Amino acid sequence: MARPRIDDTEGRAAVQAVTAASADGDARAERETLALAVRYALQLLAEAAPGRSVEVRVPPFGAVQIVEGPRHTRGTPPNIVEVDASTFLEIATGGIPWSQAAQAGRVRASGSRSDLSALFPLDLS
Repeated sequence: MARPRIDDTEGRAAVQAVTAASADGDARAERETLALAVRYALQLLAEAAPGRSVEVRVPPFGAVQIVEGPRHTRGTPPNIVEVDASTFLEIATGGIPWSQAAQAGRVRASGSRSDLSALFPLDLS
């Protein structure tokens, strides 16, 4: 069963709260707010790049399959991106470019379709 869509107002508020906490030097937003912000950004990413050829994982909060192309059905997908929650939100909001985060080792990506730089930042306004 598909997870219900997160309301845009609620999702944007969570992203703003996490971003504000980080900007204030309080790198730790409430876990529930952080989880909602990550899931909302993943939802927007999946809507921006529908498909099933790349799996984006933001443990422990969520994962989505995106980008049109060959689909995997069992086992580990050939194209995987894994990133921690704070880095994912920084990339999603434009706080850090994808390429810079990847070069710094903050993004773990494998597979020929795992460069998602063209999809970021997301429209979170």
